Amino acid sequence: MTEEVKVFRAWGSPFSYRVELALRLKGVAYEYIEEDLSNKSTLLLEYNPVHKKVPVLLHHGKPIAESLVILEYIEETWQENPILPKDPHERAVARFWSRFLDDKCSLALWMSCWTEGETQQNFMEQAKECLHLLEEELKGKKFFGGDSIGMVDIAASFIAHWLGVLEEMAGISLLDEEKYPNLCKWTEEFLKSDAVMECLPKRANLLASFQARKQAISATTASV
Repeated sequence: MTEEVKVFRAWGSPFSYRVELALRLKGVAYEYIEEDLSNKSTLLLEYNPVHKKVPVLLHHGKPIAESLVILEYIEETWQENPILPKDPHERAVARFWSRFLDDKCSLALWMSCWTEGETQQNFMEQAKECLHLLEEELKGKKFFGGDSIGMVDIAASFIAHWLGVLEEMAGISLLDEEKYPNLCKWTEEFLKSDAVMECLPKRANLLASFQARKQAISATTASV
């Protein structure tokens, strides 16, 4: 019997991308449903009534929300090509760094590119502290997961692809090769994977989207 696997996603969302990448690494076929976040579908609101956000994984009609929760579900449901180590301590460490990326890194990196002045400087300092910790964690490793892409690498995909686009849009530099050689090397290795590249949003399209958003924010601010 063919499994019913659907992903409610939004184009350009790094959180939606995590789920699609995990499924591709596992070799799981899926259907995606594109959401317009300015006009969310009734199904999305039904399947994720608490946060009302993407991604949502639908498996045999049962919804799972929140990207890291979904990654754990995918790992437990499909055993092929594991994204978490077998050792309990190593699994706990992977979960820790995945949460660190969500709880500490993502906001600091994102806000560094969307703020100005002293506020931006504060976020940039936080972002650089996060990048330094990730740099140290990568010492002696090809991927956060060791020799193959794992859950932490998937959680960090925002850094590998989205961050450079945001830096260009904002005219700032965060991921400096001289300061973070391990992270830069990791980015190169990560982006060599066919599974990684298959569903990445195109860089030029992302940049255009971010620039249009920035112009709209500037226009709104100027008119106030």
